Amino acid sequence: MPNKLYPDAVAALAGVTFDGMTIMSGGFGLCGIPEKLIAALRDSGTRDITAISNNAGVDGFGLGELLGTRQISRMIASYVGENKEFERQYLAGELQLEFNPQGTLAERIRAGGAGIPGFYTKTGVGTLVAEGKEHKDFNGETYILETGLVADVALVKAWKADPYGNLVYRKTARNFNPMMATAGRVTIAEVEELVGPGELDPDHIHTPGIYVQRLIVGTDYEKRIEQRTVRVRAPA
Repeated sequence: MPNKLYPDAVAALAGVTFDGMTIMSGGFGLCGIPEKLIAALRDSGTRDITAISNNAGVDGFGLGELLGTRQISRMIASYVGENKEFERQYLAGELQLEFNPQGTLAERIRAGGAGIPGFYTKTGVGTLVAEGKEHKDFNGETYILETGLVADVALVKAWKADPYGNLVYRKTARNFNPMMATAGRVTIAEVEELVGPGELDPDHIHTPGIYVQRLIVGTDYEKRIEQRTVRVRAPA
């Protein structure tokens, strides 16, 4: 088996980054984001990145770090909220943005990973989302054509892995990560725990190692909360 384990995020990104590249970055909000790989990509100085992600983190964290350094020139996403710099750059015409309904974005990634070049969906028909896209009627209903998405590099975050790159995600951190792991020409996974060969129950593996080319083990994760909301205690 090839050695998929790299000593750190910088080493894992070596030789696969280039100006003008397309990346996928897993996560939903700040849950399940590849913190260490994003930071290493920031430090690499790679420019003119097209980033495919549900959102762009928050100001100064997650993909927000790459927005702050102006390394991202185009976003393919479904949500702008929680990131003022993202909003500012878009409204100022400094950042290209391709908005997607969230389910459509997930399906475009899944389709890309499955080798499906396009599919028809009713979502977005009659809205700005449908402008410029092929329309087709099926059984009296109108659908629009959406294309599958692939990336030069997919950055994903998992909970556990074995040396072969088999991945297990934890709870809601599973989100976009499994689909993105299949849709990268090179997939790099960062995990919190590395176990030995055979220690993962095959029935519990979410992403088979065949999809993963590189692997790192991260430590000291921040796991920030986008908006901490607590209930006001009722008077005793």
